[in-house]
Amino acid sequence: SSSSRDEVLRDKRAQIMSRGLPKQKPIEGVKQVLVLASGKGGVGKSTAAVNIALALAANDSTKEVGLLDADIYGPSIPKMMNLKGNPELTPKNLMRPLKNYGIACMSMGFLIEETAPVVWRGLMVMSAVEKLLRQVDWGQLDYLVIDMPPGTGDVQLSVSQNVPIAGAVIISTPQDIALLDARKGAEMFRKVHVPVLGLVQNMSVFQCPKCKHETHIFGADGVRDLAKSLELDILGDIPLHVNIRETSDSGQPVVISQPQSDA
Repeated sequence: SSSSRDEVLRDKRAQIMSRGLPKQKPIEGVKQVLVLASGKGGVGKSTAAVNIALALAANDSTKEVGLLDADIYGPSIPKMMNLKGNPELTPKNLMRPLKNYGIACMSMGFLIEETAPVVWRGLMVMSAVEKLLRQVDWGQLDYLVIDMPPGTGDVQLSVSQNVPIAGAVIISTPQDIALLDARKGAEMFRKVHVPVLGLVQNMSVFQCPKCKHETHIFGADGVRDLAKSLELDILGDIPLHVNIRETSDSGQPVVISQPQSDA
């Protein structure tokens, strides 16, 4: 009958489709993977990733934390973590992460010259991300924090579909333009069944160091409103502060260099 033929066709189609989907495979030695993402570039995602990794380690000294810079075109982690040099290879031909402040770090920035642009097409980028994930001797990590590139493209999809992710955190400024893309980022993770742990509002308020007057340069509560509409939590509200920028640029992130500060 036509109904049984339709059922057979549906089953075959489902089998073919399931073959095409990548199977999620844990990263060897890594217990939990946390991804830091943003829709738009320049909202402070790498700064947040670095300081969250350092804070996870500072809050519990028994935990081992790693940091992966998945931004192939614009790697920021080497400068922010004050790391330079090429990774050594283990006898098994795996790259050893570079370490600073107790955090094991891997980045494309360790494999190319600092000023050299990466002029690659998508397939080469995907291959590089796969190597940074799988061909690294991470040891035994409780948390691996992944600093994602901005947007909702190949890298984000590939990482989400290939690696079991404990949760994603979305970083955004309160500006309307950034919020449009932050919403897309959150919806993308939901589509690929990655739990979104919440949103972080960055560069929310600037306090004049002389008169202490506060100015909401990028708007006041944009991320809070977005979180409410997406039914997500606000995990933090980070001010626009010169110390955060200076410590990041000098390779001494604020969580390490000024742990008692408000920032």
